[in-house]
Amino acid sequence: QVQLVESGGGLVQAGGSLRLSCAASGRTLSNLHMGWFRRPPGKEREFVAAIGWEGGNTYYADSVKGRFTISRDNAKNMVTLQMNSLKPEDTAVYYCAAAVNLIRSVAALTGSAYAYDYWGQGTQVTVSS
Repeated sequence: QVQLVESGGGLVQAGGSLRLSCAASGRTLSNLHMGWFRRPPGKEREFVAAIGWEGGNTYYADSVKGRFTISRDNAKNMVTLQMNSLKPEDTAVYYCAAAVNLIRSVAALTGSAYAYDYWGQGTQVTVSS
């Protein structure tokens, strides 16, 4: 079992920055792909970013490319999402997720939610205009 807890959400003005963290417990994250997803108000959950277990490969949704950066610190069992140049359309609940089954690696890293096995409770990000 993996428990994931997100933190760092809040209210920020457009153009500002936030840094989300995802802390894991229950097992090491060092051999898991990790992802961030979000659910905007009234919309479906969508992929934001993913990072391979080795930390060298990162993937982003087109909507956040160049503004968001995903990283991981396996020693701290933590994944972060640095969000810069935030826009009102980035307003959403942000979720951290872990993919245990590396057979689904391609699906996980390209943003398929079904490939992820564990999810956090989410943290609210609100960007005001």
